[in-house]
Amino acid sequence: MDSKTLAKYIDHTTLTAEKNEQDILTLCDEAIKYGFYSVCINSGYIPLAKEKLAGTAVKICTVVGFPLGANLTSVKAFETQEAIKAGANEIDMVINVGWIKSNQWQAVKEDIQAVLKACNTVPLKVILETCLLTKDEIVKACEICKEIGVAFVKTSTGFNKGGATVEDVALMKKTVGHIGVKASGGVRDTATALAMIEAGATRIGASAGIAIIGEENHTESDY
Repeated sequence: MDSKTLAKYIDHTTLTAEKNEQDILTLCDEAIKYGFYSVCINSGYIPLAKEKLAGTAVKICTVVGFPLGANLTSVKAFETQEAIKAGANEIDMVINVGWIKSNQWQAVKEDIQAVLKACNTVPLKVILETCLLTKDEIVKACEICKEIGVAFVKTSTGFNKGGATVEDVALMKKTVGHIGVKASGGVRDTATALAMIEAGATRIGASAGIAIIGEENHTESDY
């Protein structure tokens, strides 16, 4: 796979708290230069990114209920609406892991449904935080997402004890079928990204996008 094709898989990401306006502008410049699919940023920076990316093909992805997923459902839905109003083109929401662990699967389903409704036609990715789930829980969460009709299931926030694994990506893809799978967390080089794609990933979330497409080395540890 050539670098231009690989770049189209990547949500070029920066989500850590200390990132300033210049960091976001640099992220946008890099996304334009290398042809990444989107920038993935916290919602407070959407207006800045929207202005910077105007007239380009780069989309704006933002996160909802991030990074814990434990917000009230109404808060997640409102956050989604406001992010889209500000200019977000895709929404990555964090599933409520605590409800999964409490076996409250109907509440999990209704939480996702509320955000999906708030998205209207904007694609929704549901972050499972696979490092905290059993294989059975991953499958059940994926089945719910497939039933509801979200655009993607996503492995991880990148802010917990583990990120994407080839095994989990393959399991997710097997379960959701035609729905997209986003691998994120710990994908920092070309070989790892290609392994995720081979396993079924249709999108890669990474702060290491430039290194992944072979343009430079990358040492940053976030996301």
